[in-house]
Amino acid sequence: MTSVLRSVVTGVGGYLPDNAVTNADLCELVDTSDAWIVERTGIRKRHKAAEGQATSDLAVEAARKALAAAGRTAGDVDLIVVATTTPDLTFPATAAIVQRKLGVGVCIAFDVQAVCSGFVYALSVADGFIARGHARCALVIGAEVMTRLLDWSDRGTCVLFGDGAGAVVVEPAAGEGTTDDRGLLGFSLRCDGSKQDLLYVDGGPSTTGTVGRLRMVGNQVFKHAVVNIAEAVQSAAANAGVEIADVDWFIPHQANQRILNGVAHRLGIDETRVISTVADHANTSAASIPLALFQGVEDGRIRPGQLLLMEAMGGGLTWGACVVRL
Repeated sequence: MTSVLRSVVTGVGGYLPDNAVTNADLCELVDTSDAWIVERTGIRKRHKAAEGQATSDLAVEAARKALAAAGRTAGDVDLIVVATTTPDLTFPATAAIVQRKLGVGVCIAFDVQAVCSGFVYALSVADGFIARGHARCALVIGAEVMTRLLDWSDRGTCVLFGDGAGAVVVEPAAGEGTTDDRGLLGFSLRCDGSKQDLLYVDGGPSTTGTVGRLRMVGNQVFKHAVVNIAEAVQSAAANAGVEIADVDWFIPHQANQRILNGVAHRLGIDETRVISTVADHANTSAASIPLALFQGVEDGRIRPGQLLLMEAMGGGLTWGACVVRL
């Protein structure tokens, strides 16, 4: 049997800010109702970062939990990849700020910007570093403060998003080159820039010189999400050499319960195998997959050795999926 180097997830962590904002709270800001939000999105609350609390602060909290779960310390880390669309500053990268705050020594540290798909993209990047022998203890973090991009007068978007961070520690381990190996087994990544106007932020350093606000054509995003995500999931499974029926847990991007249900139905995945946390923290963009993974590990549903299927779709439009054996 051929020996191969696999990128294995050895620790998972998550963090949500203390301030929980319920649907009832939002009813005081915009013309909406708890019933309207729940029916269309499945969201019941979201978390909002405190004043002065930056994306890097959320990332650090999640990273510390992931390191502890992996039995590692900041001194072991040699690669930090932060997936975020809400960086602390235009530069340096939020990963560099996380490095400093964690007390990690000189290492490789940079951000990945693929919006909600960022965590899947970042995992694939870390996998490449590990496969080439350039990293032995990677922190892959999805962290967002999405509430700072919202137009709080737009009920079509302000009810959908929240703040949070999730992190994993990824380390190399020898495998036998089969689907029984622990680690990242297959990816499928996509982008279609012609669909930019469906989901974007209307500002930036080189255009308006402002941060801008999030804009979305919700019904069109929903349509593209169900079809495109299903295709990417099937491609990732094929690349990994596994059948979707063999997957223990489907861990989708937590954007909207209707999208979760639609993709699962299209793929023939029973709802009992879907990790859904969208009701508790809304759409946290790049943080949503690792947050859902963390929740599943914490409550005991997700166990070592199980086969996981993760997917996401975000602005760009970007989308992608990966298969992981924990």
